[in-house]
Amino acid sequence: MAITPAQDLTMSAVGGEERKGAYTTALASLAVLYFVMGFITCLNDTLVPFFRRGFKLTYAQSSLVQFYFFLTYGIMSIPAGRVVERTGYKKGMVWGFSIAAGGALLFFPASAYHQYALFLAALFTIAIGIVLLQVAANPYVTALGPASTASSRLALIQGAGSIGTTVAPLFGAGVILSHLHESHASSEAVKYPYLGIAGLLVLIALLVSALKLPVIQRSSAVKEGEGASRRGVFSFRNLRLGIPAIFAYVGAEVAVGTFLTNYVADTLHIPENEANRYVSFYWGGMLVGRLLGAMVLRMLRSAVVLSCCATAAIVCVGISIFTDGNLAVWSMVAVGLCNSIMFASIFSLAVEGLGSYSMRASGWLSTAIIGGAVMPFLQGVLKDHFSWKPAFLVPVVCYLYIVFYGLNGHKPFFKKH
Repeated sequence: MAITPAQDLTMSAVGGEERKGAYTTALASLAVLYFVMGFITCLNDTLVPFFRRGFKLTYAQSSLVQFYFFLTYGIMSIPAGRVVERTGYKKGMVWGFSIAAGGALLFFPASAYHQYALFLAALFTIAIGIVLLQVAANPYVTALGPASTASSRLALIQGAGSIGTTVAPLFGAGVILSHLHESHASSEAVKYPYLGIAGLLVLIALLVSALKLPVIQRSSAVKEGEGASRRGVFSFRNLRLGIPAIFAYVGAEVAVGTFLTNYVADTLHIPENEANRYVSFYWGGMLVGRLLGAMVLRMLRSAVVLSCCATAAIVCVGISIFTDGNLAVWSMVAVGLCNSIMFASIFSLAVEGLGSYSMRASGWLSTAIIGGAVMPFLQGVLKDHFSWKPAFLVPVVCYLYIVFYGLNGHKPFFKKH
C-alpha cells in the first residue's frame, strides 16, 4: 500500500547476465510478496462478517478486526524502518514473512478456544509482519533499476497486490463464509485456511532467504529539499497536509471494503457468502484503475486526477446511499475504481520537493495508514446507532478532504522567487 521514494537508494553493480537474472528474480519475488500482502489484508473483509455472526458482535465490535490490524501501522512503521536499516531489505522481508506466519498459526489456538480476543491478537501479529514487509519491499522495488522506470515497476508490482485483493474475497466466500451458518459456537472455518496461509508464508520466507537478490545501497550524494536545509521535515506544507490525506484515504478505502459484504447483503437481501463476492469487484476495480491510471497520469497532473477521482467517489457513495437495489450496490462497488490512483498520487505530492527528507517523510506517511483502523470503527459505531446512510458519510468526509488536498493542500509552503 505504501510507496517509498528511492531518491537516495541505488542498486549495487553486478555485471551482464548475472545482473539481469538477479533483477528478474527480485521482481518475481516482489510480485509474490505483494500478492500475499494484498491477499491477507483483504481477507480481513471476510473475517468481519464471519466474526460478527460467530461471536454475535455489534458492527463496531466486528470492526476491531481492521482496528487492530491497521493500528499496527501507527505503532510499527517507524520501528520497522529502523529494523530494515540494520538488517537489510532481504532479511527484513524474511522476518516479515516469518512473523506473519507466526500470527497465522495463532489462529489455531484462537479457533480451539473460540475467543475473539485471541483472534485479534493473531491479526495484530500478522500485521506486524505485513508492516515489516511493506517497509522493506516498497523502497526496494523503486530502487531496483533506473529511476526513469521506477513508476512502471511500481505499477507492475502493485498490480500483483491488486490481484491478491481481488482473489481474497472469492476465497473467503467459498472457504470461510460458506460455513457462516455453522459459526454460532465455532470458528473452525478459519482454522485450516490460516494454517495453510502460515505454511505458505514459511515456504516463501525460506525461498526468499535462499535467493540471491541485488543489494540496495544508499547514495552518498543527497540533496536537501528546497528552502528547508535548516528546517525540519514538517516545515513542508504539502507533507503536513499530506499525512492526514493518507489517513483519510486509507480510512475511506478500508471502511467501504470492511462493511461492503453486510451492506450488499442488507441491500439485496442475500446471504453473506454471496454478498462477499461483490467485494472482489470492489478491489478488482482498483486493479483496472491502476492500469488506466498509469496512462492518464502521463497526460494530466496527478493533483487534478486526484481531485477528480475523490469527487467521483463522493458521487458514487451518494448515489448508493440514496438509491436501492443493484444501482445502490454497483455504485458503491465503483468506489474501488475511484480509489485506484489516490494513494500513489497523495504520496507523490506529499514528498515532492523534500529531497533527503523523503525517507523520513515516508515513515510518517506510512504511520498515517492507521486511518484504516479508525474510520471503520467510527463507521461501525454509526451503523450500530443509526443506519447505513449516516455510516457511509464517514468515507464521504474523508474524500472531501482529499478533494481539498488535490486542489490546494498539496501546494508547497516554500515557493520560488
